[in-house]
Amino acid sequence: MERRAVMAERIVDGQVIKACQHGDREAFRLLFEAYKDRVFSIAVYSLGDKAVAEDVTQQIFLKLFSAISQFRGDSEFTTWLYRLVVNACLDERRRSKRFVAWGDSIAMTNPRDKKPQEKQYARREIAEAVQGAIRQLKPNFRLTVLLKYVEGMSYDEIAAVMGCSKGTVASRLNRGHSELAKRLGHLRNAVWGE
Repeated sequence: MERRAVMAERIVDGQVIKACQHGDREAFRLLFEAYKDRVFSIAVYSLGDKAVAEDVTQQIFLKLFSAISQFRGDSEFTTWLYRLVVNACLDERRRSKRFVAWGDSIAMTNPRDKKPQEKQYARREIAEAVQGAIRQLKPNFRLTVLLKYVEGMSYDEIAAVMGCSKGTVASRLNRGHSELAKRLGHLRNAVWGE
């Protein structure tokens, strides 16, 4: 399935986007296949709830279908798409204003590991603590951290997606790191003690 998405992403270029802008449903299907996993990934990490992230992902692609004509090509398509994702996630968080359980959908442990159960349990506890700490970050810090470390985006790309300067990106990452260090300092021996 991942291979199919990677192949679809390679196919997506200016011609596919232009075809989408002219209502070509097959071109839009290619666009959807290319980016659905990345959009969902950002949404689920940002919102912390798989079901809500699925809804937001659907909303984003519905909006994309109707708004793709607004894409002028002034920036990379991915930058424009990620901006839609970030805005949708921020809107959902504003709307919900509730504590969202992180859930088991984002496990950082590999079920194929043959390590003793204690180590798997300890790793799961650490993963849950890290996920909880990320979830508690302010939305702008959390999204900046996710775009950097989950999506692997550069400062320039994050700045374009978040609608801010590179300096603001650096500041948000720095503040996010500081907050995470405060909240996760108690785990330092657990992580380095292995």
